[in-house]
Amino acid sequence: MLTAVVLTARLVLAAVLAVAGVAKLADRGGARQAVSEFGAPERLATPIAYLLPLVELAVAGMLLPSSTAVAGAAGAVALLVLFSAAIAVSLARGRAPECHCFGQFHSAPASWKTLARNGALAGIAVFALVGGLAEPDRSAVAWIGRLAGAEILALAVGLAAAAVLAIGAVAFLSLLRSYGQVLLRLDRVEQALGQAGIEVAAPEEAPEIGLEPGSPAPPFATTDANGEPVTLGDLLSPRLPLLLLFTSPHCGPCKTLVPLSAEWQREHADALTVAFACDGAADDVRAEAEEFELEHVLVDDDLRIYEAFNGSGTPSAVLVAADGTIGSWVAPGSDWIERLVARTLAADPEESGLPIGAEAPELELPSLAGEPVSLSELRGHQTLLLFWNPSCGFCRSMHEDLLAWERDDRNGAPELVVVSSGDEESTRAEGFRSLVLLDERYEAGGAFGAGGTPMAVLLDAEGRVASEVVAGADAVLAIAGVERTRA
Repeated sequence: MLTAVVLTARLVLAAVLAVAGVAKLADRGGARQAVSEFGAPERLATPIAYLLPLVELAVAGMLLPSSTAVAGAAGAVALLVLFSAAIAVSLARGRAPECHCFGQFHSAPASWKTLARNGALAGIAVFALVGGLAEPDRSAVAWIGRLAGAEILALAVGLAAAAVLAIGAVAFLSLLRSYGQVLLRLDRVEQALGQAGIEVAAPEEAPEIGLEPGSPAPPFATTDANGEPVTLGDLLSPRLPLLLLFTSPHCGPCKTLVPLSAEWQREHADALTVAFACDGAADDVRAEAEEFELEHVLVDDDLRIYEAFNGSGTPSAVLVAADGTIGSWVAPGSDWIERLVARTLAADPEESGLPIGAEAPELELPSLAGEPVSLSELRGHQTLLLFWNPSCGFCRSMHEDLLAWERDDRNGAPELVVVSSGDEESTRAEGFRSLVLLDERYEAGGAFGAGGTPMAVLLDAEGRVASEVVAGADAVLAIAGVERTRA
């Protein structure tokens, strides 16, 4: 039994070192960067990055035959102790360089978890060394000589298949890396063309990815980078639109977008809440938050938030309206995210909403009766344009007050026109007597600078804007002249 465990330990070590060595050879640039960041002199970084994987492969090979197993186990112990010491020194100095332990297969900032993993492997290596000294004639590959012809053929086919899969994985990762570099270069080309006055044609509408705008946003509860509990309700408590960014600490395009996102947090905190749902480990998420001085950084290592909102890779983003409904399709990639932010900020009434006295936009929306209604047809009397969504909890809190107002004698009060971003069935069930227009794409809300529901604006008898856009049940009822009777 002990012999089998020792042989298993040697095979595990050989497999780990072989994979690490091959991966480093396939990612020599990353290996060189890691060697340099761990403190090696710059002039020695390249030769060390080349020799290290060769040593790992040599030690992996020595672990298999009985004649070299002891030397191989000793070499594995030495390598793992060396790696652990380098990581420990870096962590003690407050640095967490990318370890590139397995090249492009897996690379993460060095952490205490990395140190613990190396410690466990070092323990296995010590066990293999002691076992090899106790039973020096046990070979990990001697069983191959006892195989019959068909078994040898099966082994050869299995090894060949494993080799093809490994080569394919390395090629695929290399392709992805090259593709990412191409995208970054294309971004630079487009920026240069834009600075030269040459506009590059781009689609006008974002792809319809994710949850449908107007539907309720899925609630969630997680922790932030500091370990504090955070819910969707907490992020919406300022009554501002929420930009939820899906990022990863190891995503190249994300690293480009994060500094810009930090500026959005600092410069537009009064108009937009920016939050990050990061799929990395808590230590990595905290390191990134501290590096860029980010707020509202959520740990989403199990991807529950990402999957609930149907995220589209990293970086991607979705807008949640102040009323807790989905405010946009998922924006895939930096370009669409920047457009989403620009559109959201432009829609904020404090930023660039329609000024009082401006003509109401020329829009035509379908009514519940199925007839198109133009906003210009509302002229001739003062109108309260109410932006509504049946699934909005804040709308629900004022629903009965509005129905009571409709039933009362409203002599001199403005005419109510409900603009609903919900579907026809749920909107019809609200029971409004007033004119109800359907605006599932939120065209009217965006045109007037209404970033959520319930919000409202007054139009005078000439069809001009007669008030600022107001938000929330209390403000809407106040502008309508309704005394609120229900909390």
